[in-house]
Amino acid sequence: MMFTISQKQGPHGSVLVVTDSDILGKTFEEGKLQLDLSKEFYKGEEKNKEEVVAVLKKFSHLHLTGKGAVAIGVEQDYVDPQKILFVQGVPHAEVVVEG
Repeated sequence: MMFTISQKQGPHGSVLVVTDSDILGKTFEEGKLQLDLSKEFYKGEEKNKEEVVAVLKKFSHLHLTGKGAVAIGVEQDYVDPQKILFVQGVPHAEVVVEG
C-alpha cells in the first residue's frame, strides 16, 4: 500500500498529512461529516509504509486518513482506537503528540 504525505503549516506548528493513496481525490459524506480528499490539502508525495513511519516521529501534529494511514497511527501508539472518526467507513484521526 502507498500513502500520500504532505507537510502543512497549521496554527500550532507543522502538520503531517498522511492519506491512503487509493482514496485520494474522492469525497466521503455522512450526515454533517465530510472528507473531501480532492482538496489541495491532501496532495503530496507518495511514500511506502516504512517511509511514513520514519517521518511520523518528526511531527507533533498528525492528520491521518484511510485504513492504512490510521492503522500506522495506531501501531505507532499515536492514535487511540476509541477516538477514530469514520465517514462512510473511512477512518480519520487527528493527533497532537504530547511531548
